[in-house]
Amino acid sequence: MTLLFASANLFKIFGDTDIVGQVLTTGLGVFSLITWTIMIGKHFELKRLRELNFAFEQRLRDERTLLDLPETYRNKRAIPYADLFADAVESYWRAASIQKEKGGDASRSRLEHAENAIQRAIARQVLRYEASMIFLASIVTGAPFVGLLGTVWGVMEAFSAISGQQTASIQTLAPGVSAALLTTIAGLVVAIPSVFGYNFLLGKVKQLVTEIENYASSLADRIELESK
Repeated sequence: MTLLFASANLFKIFGDTDIVGQVLTTGLGVFSLITWTIMIGKHFELKRLRELNFAFEQRLRDERTLLDLPETYRNKRAIPYADLFADAVESYWRAASIQKEKGGDASRSRLEHAENAIQRAIARQVLRYEASMIFLASIVTGAPFVGLLGTVWGVMEAFSAISGQQTASIQTLAPGVSAALLTTIAGLVVAIPSVFGYNFLLGKVKQLVTEIENYASSLADRIELESK
């Protein structure tokens, strides 16, 4: 009952807010829905990619050689680890083909091409991991300021409304101030969960980046051993 009464009061306060405050509060509500959608979706995306990475890495561990694996292993570009593997092997054999046409056997050149391809693939996958994180960071920093803007605007409007009256009391000032503070509440409701969600996802991204760098180092070592 208390929760319903509080909700009714919030709706009443929202109705007493001027058009600027209502637009800002509604906008913050929309951003809150978008933020929750992105955070939940990003969590499950990173979890799924990590599971796919580990499964692919396990498959490679079971193989005695990497350079002669069938093309099916290089057609799984949706898996970050598979993307690194495909770029490395394709660059290795492309360099080998060019060296064969020119004559000679430059194994060091083939390895350098493979390592460069791995680095490019890492950069591409890191950008994939970090997708949407900038938006979340912007919401974390921007939502409180949007709420503060609405509060300052509302307080200014409240004082302007009573400035022409002969007498002013707390009863006449309170509704306007309450309506003004509503945007601050909305901004904090958006920002607080976003802070925790962003930091949690940032930790997951850093973990995945470290793991893919370790995998890349292991992949380069195996290719180097097989090329000798």
